[in-house]
Amino acid sequence: MMVILGLLTSFLSFLYVIAPSIRRFFAGGVCRTSVQLPGKVVVITGANTGIGKETARELARRGARVYIACRDVLKGESAASEIRADTKNSQVLVRKLDLSDTNSIRAFAEGFLAEEKQLHILINNAGVMMCPYSKTADGFETHLGVNHLGHFLLTHLLLERLKESAPARVVNLSSVVHIAGKIRFHDLHGEKRYSRGFAYCHSKLANVLFTRQLAKKLQGTGVTTYAVHPGIVRSELVRHSFLLCLLWRLFSPFVKSAREGAQTSLHCALAEGLEPLSGKYFSDCKRTWVSPNARNNETAERLWSVSCELLGIEWK
Repeated sequence: MMVILGLLTSFLSFLYVIAPSIRRFFAGGVCRTSVQLPGKVVVITGANTGIGKETARELARRGARVYIACRDVLKGESAASEIRADTKNSQVLVRKLDLSDTNSIRAFAEGFLAEEKQLHILINNAGVMMCPYSKTADGFETHLGVNHLGHFLLTHLLLERLKESAPARVVNLSSVVHIAGKIRFHDLHGEKRYSRGFAYCHSKLANVLFTRQLAKKLQGTGVTTYAVHPGIVRSELVRHSFLLCLLWRLFSPFVKSAREGAQTSLHCALAEGLEPLSGKYFSDCKRTWVSPNARNNETAERLWSVSCELLGIEWK
């Protein structure tokens, strides 16, 4: 046992010595566009922490008027205050948005539309991961309700303002784990069988399918949309899993920082010439492969119809 512990300690010590080189390798792509955003309006969900916060910081640094839409307003105000001080941009605002409650989503959208006449970038960044089984205020399984249906409804409610402000973009954060996902139409809310790991994967597949179908609906409007895998990032998203928290702590030198994780979101929000790639999936600031399930048009269309039905909306 002592020999094994010694070998493990030596191996971990070696990894930490070479960590800077490994981190540079895994840091991934960088958003290199110099586009500035004076007069532009941005909404980012879940921007009070992690990737969303760093995305908000960079967009504010480029001169945008940034709305941090989050459930915890106190955390949001703290993040906004930090970003305003860092970027010298006073136009960083916080509004309450609870994606697990459609009444909150509608209230946010109503308030925003009354306040702003333009919206150029919507980044659907917020999410939950590995939650014990639970349902949203509207009876949706939590991963599906927050990660997919909440953003589906928010985008629907803000879409006309995006069209009026075109060219505009919608960026949906997904994940590489969508490859393990499946849209289980017979048990969307996990009432028959539930795995919190797979529930997250299913919701991330839904994000990719939503992006794919949304791009079709938006053809000719001047609004484009992109799905994003941010990479493996140190964030609060893993807080519901003790094992993942432990692994993240152990391997923290080798995973992306929140700033590095924000790069692909920024790329899809800002980079010139991406319009022909609307509906595609990006990782490390470039278009990349998606699973066969994520390319299934029939599944995308059916998920769209079922989502509208669950939310009680008509989206032509």
